[in-house]
Amino acid sequence: MTSMTSARPFELLVFDWDGTLMDSIATIVACTREAFVDAGVAAPDEGVIRDTIGLGLRETIDRLAPAGGEDLFERVVSSYRGRWLATYRERQLLFGGVPELLARLAGDGYLLAVATGKGRRGLDHALRSHGLEARFQATRTADEAPSKPHPQMLWDLLDELGVAPESALMIGDSVHDLEMARAAGVAALAVASGAHGRRELESRAPLGCLDAVGDLPFWLAAVATSTATP
Repeated sequence: MTSMTSARPFELLVFDWDGTLMDSIATIVACTREAFVDAGVAAPDEGVIRDTIGLGLRETIDRLAPAGGEDLFERVVSSYRGRWLATYRERQLLFGGVPELLARLAGDGYLLAVATGKGRRGLDHALRSHGLEARFQATRTADEAPSKPHPQMLWDLLDELGVAPESALMIGDSVHDLEMARAAGVAALAVASGAHGRRELESRAPLGCLDAVGDLPFWLAAVATSTATP
């Protein structure tokens, strides 16, 4: 296992995608509501949908329509994927300054990774579209591990990159991210820019709660200063 250096409070930074690096919560909500209507059932409320963002697709639909059965699941998934590819996928925008943020963190010597409830196809398309394929040393999606808050995504990333849990930080916008980090024995930092609000995020006791992911370098610098040996 590799260890932290005195210049960095963590060695590995693991990012959630939607709502953390990408400003995509509104489009996910809209696409989900339309998919349910297409399937012939009432669209869930926005707040209910937001609570599921970050989970895998199966877990999301099971929460939104727990008595719907396999037929409804298939209809909703088919409509969601069709509408996403036709309308919403190309509307996805990174939060301002994210490419520069990632370049700065990489230049500072951090390992970077992604743990997301997106599918592999969707994440790979987003990385390609924004020229970020080479920026992350490892990525995990809901296609390759149990849905958040199960810790397997983080365990897999730690194992692949040879990093101890205490040397990693999970950064995310949902309680699912924070609960996954806790289950994996990894520190967590919340970002109040996506699925859940500050009060709900802080109820999971993260190390901190940023307004936006762009504040991360300043937070890391403050932590490094506070933990530096005189």
